[in-house]
Amino acid sequence: MSQPEAPKGEILLIDKPYGWSSFQAVKKVKWLLKAKKVGHAGTLDPLATGLLILCTEKKTKEIESIQGQEKEYTGTITVGATTPSYDMETEPNQTFPFDHITLELINETLPKFIGDISQIPPLFSAIKVDGKRAYTLARQGSDHELKSRIINIREFEITRIELPEIDFRVCCSKGTYIRTLAFDFGKALGSGAHLSALRRTKIGNYSVENAIEPQNVQPPIVE
Repeated sequence: MSQPEAPKGEILLIDKPYGWSSFQAVKKVKWLLKAKKVGHAGTLDPLATGLLILCTEKKTKEIESIQGQEKEYTGTITVGATTPSYDMETEPNQTFPFDHITLELINETLPKFIGDISQIPPLFSAIKVDGKRAYTLARQGSDHELKSRIINIREFEITRIELPEIDFRVCCSKGTYIRTLAFDFGKALGSGAHLSALRRTKIGNYSVENAIEPQNVQPPIVE
């Protein structure tokens, strides 16, 4: 007797809520669909919202190709303070003056962050160091170092300035850490900064405008 054919699966566009981990979203959708296999095409931090692409069943084979596509984010950089995690997960560890930051200085600094640039991932990241996640070591107080990598920023524009907040939109390559971009941008402005809000709006041609919240996912209708 032949085995039943495995479900073809689907590509789901999820608008990940604030506070949810990518794993929580995967787990929720897997339960709702009663699916055997569900994976995501690119992690979103719990404090970020926006587009999380989930692939089910046979469509999980497409995860790698989706992950490699350009991503678009919007968010807020807050100058005047840094945090160990480069975002709001941890409390500020150092403060800096920012009264000297002007529109002219911001516009002069922006070009330094467009094109191929070197970036060091944050200590609070999922990168593995000697078999352990970097964020696990960071929470244990380790001062381990991560290697720099070349990433590409195709577009980086400022959409609002109300110091200490600077809103932005960025289009970037796979492997880009927006938290590091915020940290490095603050440093280049002669201050310090951290990421205080982040939303992923696009992955390739997939847009968050067509996404739904994970709890609203429904099984496909079988004809």
